[in-house]
Amino acid sequence: MNYRHAFHAGNFADVLKHTILVGLIEALKAKQTPFCYFDTHAGRGRYDLGGAEATRTGEAANGIQRLLASTRAPALLHVYVNLVRALNGGHEELAIYPGSPLIASLLMREDDRGILCELEPGEAEFLRSVFRGDARFAVHTRNGYEGMKAMLPPRQRRGLVLIDPPFEAQEDEFRTIERALAEALKSWPTGVYAVWYPIKLRQHVQPFHRWLARSGFPKVQVAELLLHPDNSALRLNGCGMAIINPPWKFERTLAELLPALQELLAQGRFGQHHIEWLAGA
Repeated sequence: MNYRHAFHAGNFADVLKHTILVGLIEALKAKQTPFCYFDTHAGRGRYDLGGAEATRTGEAANGIQRLLASTRAPALLHVYVNLVRALNGGHEELAIYPGSPLIASLLMREDDRGILCELEPGEAEFLRSVFRGDARFAVHTRNGYEGMKAMLPPRQRRGLVLIDPPFEAQEDEFRTIERALAEALKSWPTGVYAVWYPIKLRQHVQPFHRWLARSGFPKVQVAELLLHPDNSALRLNGCGMAIINPPWKFERTLAELLPALQELLAQGRFGQHHIEWLAGA
């Protein structure tokens, strides 16, 4: 495994992914019945922003760190920032950044459940240490796509699957995601699925969008944040989240969130955001 998220923890892509994650979990909590949170690529769960990996890149400085001083932001953004700040004892200079499963755990209720898959043994062992003693969570050292096929639908019958791969395989990763979602459509068509993806060249993303549009899922929307034009394969120009079966009126949440993120995370004059229904409305 060449990719380690510790180099990128708290960057702008994490900010987009995790604010949307917070919004989705809060929407699931609107109903009293328990739900399941399933993470296919859970990572280590918690990242040291003062460690050698994070300090080498310093990406959090242009990500989460920028949001700490914001006072005029959507409520959802404040919830996310306050979660991160609380993990750091309220300090403005962050030492710890939570991964997706830890953020989810801070929002989930006593009866909600989490299934966390992480293939890399070292990362999985660290993840187990993070959740040791938390009976809500089960950690599996296994391929997350295989875990989807084996463990969906969950006993709770409703919930969220976060698919957040490292995209080491580049375009091939989209095809793997498509196969996993096609299987999920058969076993759990009513689940909420959130798929994070990088944007370098637009032509690499378009086939995935076309597949989603004809996948058979009744409702699919995408939310994208670009810091640079999507015409260079040499850097991460932006990222997106494809949301399958989004909660009712979730597009309103995105319409409030994305412009604020574009303004707060801007790295030049080419920033833009995009929200689109690929299926349903």
